[in-house]
This record gives sequence, structure tokens and C-alpha cells, in this order.
Amino acid sequence: MQFHHHGYVSGDPRVQDAAGIGLDRPSDLPDELDVLIVGSGPAGMLLAAQMSQYPDVSTRIIEKRDGRLVLGQADGIQPRSVETFQAFGFAERIVAEAYNIGWMNFWAPDPANTQNIIRTSRTEDYALKISEFPHLIVNQARVLDYFAEAAAHGPGRIVPDYGVEFAGLVVHEVGEYPVEVRLRHVAGERAGEERTVRAKYVVGCDGARSGVRDAIGRTHVGAFSAHAWGVMDVVVNTDFPDWRTKCAINSEAGNILHIPREGGYLSRMYIDLGEVAGDDNHRVRQTPIGEIIRRANAILHPYTLDVKQVAWHSVYEVGHRVTDGFDDVIDGSGRTPHVFLTGDACHTHSAKAGQGMNVSMQDGFNLGWKLGSVLTGRSPESLLATYSAERKPVAQQLIDFDKEWSALMARKPGEISDPQDLATYYLATAEFPSGFMTQYGRSEIVADDEHQGLAAGFPLGKRFKSVEVTRVCDGNAVHLGHHAKADGRWRIYAFADASGDALRSWAEAVAPVLARFTPADADPDAVFDVKAVYQQRYDEFEITSAPELFLPKTGPLGLTDWEKVYAAGPTVWTSADIFAERELSRDGVVVVVRPDQYVAAVLPLSAAAALEGFLEGALLPAR
Repeated sequence: MQFHHHGYVSGDPRVQDAAGIGLDRPSDLPDELDVLIVGSGPAGMLLAAQMSQYPDVSTRIIEKRDGRLVLGQADGIQPRSVETFQAFGFAERIVAEAYNIGWMNFWAPDPANTQNIIRTSRTEDYALKISEFPHLIVNQARVLDYFAEAAAHGPGRIVPDYGVEFAGLVVHEVGEYPVEVRLRHVAGERAGEERTVRAKYVVGCDGARSGVRDAIGRTHVGAFSAHAWGVMDVVVNTDFPDWRTKCAINSEAGNILHIPREGGYLSRMYIDLGEVAGDDNHRVRQTPIGEIIRRANAILHPYTLDVKQVAWHSVYEVGHRVTDGFDDVIDGSGRTPHVFLTGDACHTHSAKAGQGMNVSMQDGFNLGWKLGSVLTGRSPESLLATYSAERKPVAQQLIDFDKEWSALMARKPGEISDPQDLATYYLATAEFPSGFMTQYGRSEIVADDEHQGLAAGFPLGKRFKSVEVTRVCDGNAVHLGHHAKADGRWRIYAFADASGDALRSWAEAVAPVLARFTPADADPDAVFDVKAVYQQRYDEFEITSAPELFLPKTGPLGLTDWEKVYAAGPTVWTSADIFAERELSRDGVVVVVRPDQYVAAVLPLSAAAALEGFLEGALLPAR
């Protein structure tokens, strides 16, 4: 964490100085605003935290509940989400309180007595193999709390307006604030009061029954499957030996996905309720909790559950649906979008793959920096069209994956030819549920792959996968990607040639290029966070010999930032060599990373002009 660059800070450094609208945030919703976020779920709260980094952008988030979420339904946190938490500054704290999934065990009928279940395999969780971040279980309400803190502590000082319900909208063809939104107060002294506000952009983060989706004429495409599951969060006494280990359990009586929760005592169970008749008309959703517990005991035989408390329970039929569009633009209309959909408002699926909250948050991350860049004049409005273009294919991939996983989980014992195939599938598909398979295609913010071979370990369109390097100023081993915060800036990583001469020439050539897109009155690194990584050990050269581009003077005091120069050579603190681990050219290479941590361009050190050409497609000149 860096602070003091604006002068000595005595208090909590996570609380940034208020700026712009955050200095005098009105208590009531203004009549006109830049961004209105509808719904304070995972996508909405991440979006609010991101928009708080743009203090001159008027952003409000409304929520019809009268206060914070007390008990969240989602709980699975994939490694990609923990990476994102790192960018918002709370990964370490949430890891400390969460349940860390280290293993997944599999149970099946005992061949000697098929009425009983036995453990058939113990499988290391996939996160241990493919990420420095763990696979976690933590209540969705706590995730929202952390994002709410980040939003309130950002310079924009964004806090939810609780007790305000979305009632409808109309998008006008002209006007600075073209989206007319009807709102209704549903709590407190103003309950029943209605009013209208106007916004430049509206984001529907309001769930599977989204009113925003209906208002723009978008519809879910897909259907419910003919299978129902009961889910319950319980504290119990049991003789089942894997109660504190994630398990997939298949028995003659049905199936269970068992997930221990944070705190050491609570667990979640997804219990198979079987096929749903065609004329059921959703009556299965009325299944009483007593019946769900009875079925859980039947599936676990010969083990038993003595349920002491049910913290929450529900019944759902698996639905796999994707909305026909993620914004309000009808194909071929030629205009830029003004209304967007995120999370369950545009994709729904089962909960058993642990993807809902995770994918929803990435929707918000993808959209937030784009809105901020357009509204601050950094990027053209055309950038906003890339949100739907990038996120809709991801949603469809999620649906396809979840259909296969749900079908495997719902099989009867007689349909299983290999008792190990569920464990095999779990590991073979690890990168997808981890959130690491997303790869955005060629666009104005993802360059072509002409030079991909120079950095094979940083695939274009995929998230920047961090590696340990050594910070030259102090010799500490740090993860290069962990220094990138969700502050709306682009990251440019310049990996040096062996002598450093080509890097110096590149730095001299690109300095005026980057200045073109940086406001004259802003810090030199306000738009681009540029870092150098040398091939040598950190103690084999002096940091003051690095080009000025990597030692910018920032803040009102003009203080040198010493934390932009790194070394790849191994030290006593790390054996990693990022050049070897990410297959980086020893002749040097430049990797450009978007504000949402996805690789945007790979270029040789000799291609300063190509970098300028790429940036001209994504950004607007500032001077």
C-alpha cells in the first residue's frame, strides 16, 4: 500500500481524501446524475466501489432493502474474485475470515452394500494448482460489506441509498441526461413517495427479476430444467467424517453437494429433490425444511445429521438463461448504449458450480472502468459497446459449463460407469470455475496477436497472471500484479532487454506518447502506471539509473515514486524468474494491461509507434 504522497497521513490510509463530488455529497438523490446503479448485489457494489475512484462523476446506487444485506445466498469465491479483491484492497482481510477450500472429496454407494456410501477419492482443490489465491467460502453479505467500505472510503464517497425502488425508465434520443428514471421510496418516513431523476447511464444490477431488464425490453432466453434441489445452511451434530470438507455425494437415495462455511461450524448442503413433474407448476418450491433434512439423512446413510439450527433454506429448480442483450441498443441502431445489465439480470444458472457471484462481479469490473473512462473524457463513447460484446459470450460459456456440471451432479448411481469421472471432470475443468478461462477477443481494447510470441505466458484478452518479482528500491519480493489497484489506470509493464539499452530507448520514445493522453494538470502516472522489470538481480544495478519514466514525481509535493522498478533475478526471498515463468523474450517486451486486469497488447520494445496506435483506439488525447 502506498500513501503519504500527498503529505503525511496519520489515520487509516485506506480512507482516501474526498475529492470532487465526494467533498460535498448531497444526502438526497440529485435530479440529474451521471450513473445510477440499481441494486446493491455483488455487481452493483463492485461497480460502486470502482466508480468511487472517479470523484468528478456523479454516481448513486439505490437498493429497495432498508439496509445492508444480512444473509446472502451466494457463498463461493473463486480465485479470480480474490484477485479482484486484492485490487480493491481487502483480499487479505476476507481470506482471514473465510473458509479455505483445500480439498474436495467424493462419495458413492458402497459396492458391498449399496444402501451405504463410502469415500471414493480425495482431490486437492484446483485453486492450489493454478493460482496464488485460494478458493474461498464466505457469506455474500460480507463481500458486499467490503465493497461498500471501498466505495465509502474512495474519493467519491459513494454509499447506497437504501429504501429506494426502481419503478421504470424511458430512454430519450436527445439530451445530456437521456435516461428518465422513476423511483419510489419504500422505507422510512418517505415511504410511498415517488420522484423522477435523469441520468446519463443506468446499470441494472437488480437480479433475476430485473425491472431494468423489463424496462428496456430485454428478455431471458432459456428455461428451467426438470430437476429440483433443496439448499440449507445448517449447524449440526453428525458422525459424517467429512463434515468440514467440501464433498460431492452420490447415493441410491440421491445426491448432495456439501460445502463447509466460514466460522468452523456452519455448512451448506445442496440436496437432490429429484425430477420435477411437467405439471408441477413450481409446487416443489414449497417442500418443507423437514423433508429436505429427511432426504439429506437418507442420502448420507449410514451417517446421520442432527440439525441444531437452520440459518437459511430454499428450494430451486435449475434455470439456465441468458438475456438476449446486455444493454439497450438494438442491433444495427448505430447509437451507443445508455442502459446496461449485469449479474443475474442478464444470466441465471444453478448455484452448484459456484459461479453466480463471481461472474457478476466481473460484469461490474468490466463495465466500471469503461463508464469512468468515458465520463471523465479519457475514452470515446464507443468504448461502452464493448461491455456487451465481451460479457455476453462469457455468460453463454458459463451456462454451457453449468449445464454439464449440473447434469453430472444429478445422475443416479446406475448412470455412472466410472466412480472417478466426477472428480476427473472437476480437475480437468479447473481453470473455468476459477475464473481464468475468460478471454476477450480482438477489439479497440484488445490488440491483435502479431507479437504474442514475445510474451506467451500473458495471452491477449486473458487476465494478467501475476508472478513474484523483486522490488529494487528495498529488495522485497512482491507479486507484480498485486500492485495494480482498481483505480481506473492502465498498466504498462516494460520487460527489459539484457543490457537495458533498448528499454531506455523505448522509455524515451513513449514518454511523449503517454503524455498525449494524460491531462496537463494531473500526475504523470494518472492514466498510465508504467513499470520496468529488469532481468538482473535487484542488487546488480542502481535504481537511480532507471529512465525517468519509471521514477515519476507525483502528488502536490512532487515526490518520487520508488515502486515502479523491479528485478526478475532470484533472491533469498523468491526463486521466481518472471521471464522464464511467463515465457518473455530476453530481447525485451511490453505488456499493456487494461484497468480490469486483462492483457490488452503485447509489443516489442522497438514498437513505440504501435503502442501509440493502439492507445489512439482506446483513449482520447488529453491535450
